[in-house]
Amino acid sequence: MKLRRISTKFVLAVLAAVIVPFCGFAVFVDQTVAKRSLEVVKQALVGLATDLAREVDREIEHRRGEIALWTADPRTHEAIVEARSDRERTTWGVAETRAVAAGRRPGGPDRNHRREQTLAFDRYVENSRVYDLLLLVDADGRLVSVNCRGPDGAPLPELQLDRLFAWDFGAEGWFDQVVRSGEALVDHHRSERLGLRIPDDPSDLPRTYHIGIARAIHDVPGGEFAGALLGLVNWKTFDDLLRAPLVKDYFRGMVPEDVVPSPYAWIWGADADTILAHQDPRLIEERVSGELVNLPQMVADARSGTPGEAGLFREYTFHGVRKNAAFKQCAAGTSGFGWFVGVGINNEDIFAVTEELTALLYKGTAGVLLACVLWVLVIARRTTKPILALQTHTRRVAEGDLSARIEIGSRDELGELADAFNAMTRDLSENREALIKAEKDAAWREMARQIAHDIKNPLTPMKLSLDLLRRARAERRGDLEEILDRTLALMDRQVDNLREIATDFYEFTGGRKPVPQRLDTRTQVDEVLELHGAWAQERGVSIHIEGESRVVWADPGKLRRVLTNLVSNALQAMDEGGRLLVRIELPDESRVRIEILDTGAGLSPEARERLFEPFFTTKGEGTGLGLAISKRVVEEMGGDIELEPRADAPGTVARLDLPTPPEVARPMP
Repeated sequence: MKLRRISTKFVLAVLAAVIVPFCGFAVFVDQTVAKRSLEVVKQALVGLATDLAREVDREIEHRRGEIALWTADPRTHEAIVEARSDRERTTWGVAETRAVAAGRRPGGPDRNHRREQTLAFDRYVENSRVYDLLLLVDADGRLVSVNCRGPDGAPLPELQLDRLFAWDFGAEGWFDQVVRSGEALVDHHRSERLGLRIPDDPSDLPRTYHIGIARAIHDVPGGEFAGALLGLVNWKTFDDLLRAPLVKDYFRGMVPEDVVPSPYAWIWGADADTILAHQDPRLIEERVSGELVNLPQMVADARSGTPGEAGLFREYTFHGVRKNAAFKQCAAGTSGFGWFVGVGINNEDIFAVTEELTALLYKGTAGVLLACVLWVLVIARRTTKPILALQTHTRRVAEGDLSARIEIGSRDELGELADAFNAMTRDLSENREALIKAEKDAAWREMARQIAHDIKNPLTPMKLSLDLLRRARAERRGDLEEILDRTLALMDRQVDNLREIATDFYEFTGGRKPVPQRLDTRTQVDEVLELHGAWAQERGVSIHIEGESRVVWADPGKLRRVLTNLVSNALQAMDEGGRLLVRIELPDESRVRIEILDTGAGLSPEARERLFEPFFTTKGEGTGLGLAISKRVVEEMGGDIELEPRADAPGTVARLDLPTPPEVARPMP
């Protein structure tokens, strides 16, 4: 019955282990992973929209810089001056411009500047393939010079040149803005000056649109307005940015290799409702909220976004396809047109990998389940017998029989388990006594280290005081008797301290608890500092005390030991002399604070974390038990202790907070 019951449990466990995780994971992939995929794609859309908007801004800024360079070119101003002086006698017009296009030199030497300007415009238009026209206009709004060839190198038609030289540029809004502010940006438009017809191929439609960048020209910097330069940038420049492979490559890994990703980008006007660029050129100048597109919620989302920050559109349907998209507004004002750059992707691309993985999981679950059930039936039968034997022998060990041994019948994991069990019981039997002895030895060693450490603190000042007395006698100093009395008194106190140390270690093992009483903090501090006076003098350390005396509720012997330990540590940190400051404060009505500040090397972050651990020390000597014992003693008296680097100077501050008697919260009389 047991064999069958365990085998059944194995089978049921495997069924649960396979079916539940696989089905659960399939649901997880279908929901959670799909949700996360959507979040990742949304973040990618925001990033791509931001990158494209930045590229548009960079393109506009680059063209503004080019126009600024042209207006700063002395040849541009010279051409205007030449036209102004020549206007009384003759004009520079279509014939002269066409002559330049044909390679002839029109007129005399007084027309060289306009000829050179026309040739320079031609070279730049043809090399950059960005501008269709570069127009130099004088202060009266009349054309001075224009490129005579297009980006393809072909001469401009005579009819177009006639229209340009007859045009009154002074009546246009951009000209007035240039006169007033020095620069003007002309938004997306179809220029009448070019006389372009609507092409038969919709893909050529963006070429019929332009933006304009105009900048003022002055006689001298900050001087009188002399004219303006207008550059007409072909809209195809921005349309190509949106059609760059980057837009689709951004999401290439989300769809199979033979499928082209669906993402595409667009540009809307500053009103967030006029389409300026789109993968379908027939939508140019259509309203987003109009009948043809009919997505007014996207207009509302773009307008409600935070200026300067990218945002997400609500999920929408366009031409029957569910989509997600993000947007970013370009620079506005004097730096740009405030267009909205958007990037959208079909939902089927977002969830393509998720759906493929879900289908694969469902198909694989059935095969894995069948194989697992058959294998578990075999393993369960082989596993049952040694498990039962292990159970029986475990009960014997639990009852104290360490002689229990299991017969090893195989060399698989269960055989290794039986071997380990036998080794464990054998080791337990052999090491029980050794373990007890080791624990006792460790306890005695720790106790011995603590005793040695605490005895060492009072011995150091005693030795230094004796050395001082010996030098005074050898030098036959006049204050020998005074030094002798002080040394004897110090020795007497230190003998008492050693007796208290022995008593405290007795208490550490469960003996005397702290016996708090009313103590004058100043008296305790003065006694400890006097004890270390000779040592401080030897190291060249000056000692100072600040604050009024306060009453604390503490055990005098234990408090003296803590103060001795902290002062000793401070003096040891100042090998080359320094300043030791003891400050007594009353932070609140219930506690008194004693701070000991030194000017030593300070504490490293690693040392600060382990200061109160037993056996940890940063010095080359000592057992590392002083601060651990001090912390335990202070906490037993209801206080707190901490060490940290000084904020006002190099060194360390030891802060000791002790409770006041319930009725005491004022200075000692």
